[in-house]
Amino acid sequence: MKNDFSRLKRKFFLQVLLIAVITPLLSMLIQSIFVDGIFQDLFAEGFIRLCQGIFHISYERGLSIYQGLFRNNKSFWMISGFFLLLLIIFYCELLRMTKYFSEVSSGLDQLVKESDRVITMSPEMDFMAAKLNKIKRILEKRERDAREAEQRKNDLVVYLAHDIKTPLTSVIGYLSLLDEAPDMPPRQRAKYVGITLEKAYRLEQLINEFFEITRFNLQTIVLNKEKINLPFMLQQMADEFYPMLTPQGKHVTVNAPEGLTLWGDADKLARVFNNILKNAIAYSYENSIIDISARQQDKNIVITFTNQGNPIPLQKLDMIFEKFYRLDSSRSSHTGGAGLGLAIAKEIVTAHGGTITAESSEEHTVFTVTLPIPDSEIRKS
Repeated sequence: MKNDFSRLKRKFFLQVLLIAVITPLLSMLIQSIFVDGIFQDLFAEGFIRLCQGIFHISYERGLSIYQGLFRNNKSFWMISGFFLLLLIIFYCELLRMTKYFSEVSSGLDQLVKESDRVITMSPEMDFMAAKLNKIKRILEKRERDAREAEQRKNDLVVYLAHDIKTPLTSVIGYLSLLDEAPDMPPRQRAKYVGITLEKAYRLEQLINEFFEITRFNLQTIVLNKEKINLPFMLQQMADEFYPMLTPQGKHVTVNAPEGLTLWGDADKLARVFNNILKNAIAYSYENSIIDISARQQDKNIVITFTNQGNPIPLQKLDMIFEKFYRLDSSRSSHTGGAGLGLAIAKEIVTAHGGTITAESSEEHTVFTVTLPIPDSEIRKS
């Protein structure tokens, strides 16, 4: 809601106007009643008797004092009464106005308290109450998100610590067997060495994820932009994942027109595409095809990653780009990661001025990366 001070200004104006009208009217009323009006004689008699009682003077002397003070100085008493009434009425109105500051102060107190109470104020301060309630909701959401992120991070550390212990135990166990049996048959020795190496690679991956967690919030993304041959980058990336695809009968197809170029940080964008493809491979069906397509659309380059697999629930689509969020709650030791891949991908894409989105249905899941083309490159083409 905008800062709508109109009701408040209108009320202030009416109060000032009321003071300006009531004060002279009231002073004139007092003048006409007590000095020149129906109570003139009573007021004069009362004043003369007061003077007689205090100063012990004659009636004529009291009358003379009354005439000197009041009858001959009507203008003075009129002006004095006017200003006195003005001050009294203004002070009363000022007290009423200061209640708004009390309401704002009370609203700020409620803002910092953990309370479900809605901040309420006078009708003319509704805009301020609405703004404070909005800020309160934003702060509560941020605090909630921070707690959830911290909890997910703590859970992740516990999970990774557990997962590190498993391959480490295997490495120690197989190395102990190799150490205790120097005359072990070559075939058996080769088998144990292969298993140990596989577990060591897994251990390295988990340790790298630990480093990723600590580095994630400590580094600022610095881009070293250059012209990128996008079809070549995507095809090269697909070839690098061939060993991961073959055992499950999966295939990657790349559809990008020759000569399509992208302006950006090659290393960081390669990390974006690797993270998305790794995610697609992990959650796609066996013997399925993962399609990578790229095209120019207006002033943007659009890259899509399409895979067939279990659909991502709608309520989770907005969360998969959050750090430490893992779609796979079972924490598969082969596919489970630190939940940073897609979050880092979003950070890099955002740093390039682009967007990354996901949509999922029963048929397929699509990740879309949209990156802008610099105006200078558009003019060249």
